[in-house]
Amino acid sequence: MAEPAKKAVVGEINTLLGRGSEFEGKLTFEGTVRIDGRLSGEVFSDDVLVVGEGATVQAEIDVGEIIIQGTVIGNIRAKRGIEIHAPGRVKGDLTTPALQIDKGVVFEGRSFMEGVTGGARMEGSGRATSQPAPPKGPGAPPSPVSNGPKPVK
Repeated sequence: MAEPAKKAVVGEINTLLGRGSEFEGKLTFEGTVRIDGRLSGEVFSDDVLVVGEGATVQAEIDVGEIIIQGTVIGNIRAKRGIEIHAPGRVKGDLTTPALQIDKGVVFEGRSFMEGVTGGARMEGSGRATSQPAPPKGPGAPPSPVSNGPKPVK
């Protein structure tokens, strides 16, 4: 169900910085902005920023939501969520309550999951990959971590 919502958001682009365009400075906006060119500086909004494939953004970003398919260098804070789709590349720290990183994405930095119950924090770097979760329940292989008794020496 999330897929149609994403397409609706991306389909309602208010402003486009097209391929071959360059912008340097502080960008503030309402609605949805898509960048397919180059941007350097700062980005502030409570709405949606889309970094298209082939785009290069070198900025400190503070937005409501961001969808990345291009290259972003700089820290990102998103109030609602961050999505990074292949062939996206991100170098910087991510702070958001909801994070989606697809297989094939390159992410170098730390991620902080704010707004999650229990104050969960997730850190990582390198190439993101998708792997199935290990099976749980009866018949599942034992966990490599054991909280059982330790042998006495």
